[in-house]
Amino acid sequence: MTRYLVGACASLLLAVSPVFAQAEPTAQERAACRSDAVKLCASFVGKSEQMNACLRDNKAKLSENCRKVVEARGG
Repeated sequence: MTRYLVGACASLLLAVSPVFAQAEPTAQERAACRSDAVKLCASFVGKSEQMNACLRDNKAKLSENCRKVVEARGG
């Protein structure tokens, strides 16, 4: 079970990365969007473009910290 969770988290971090197209996201930026990505866009884990679009499409539902990151990154 722990291996599955670690693998899922690693995949999620890679999937959230395209939201930050300009440069590699910082650990703080990834952390800010981790729970939102799991809650709102879990079906797009491993699908970079779809994850990016999902976070943008759900911007009104994002936590304040994630929304700031997405907006700062052009979303």
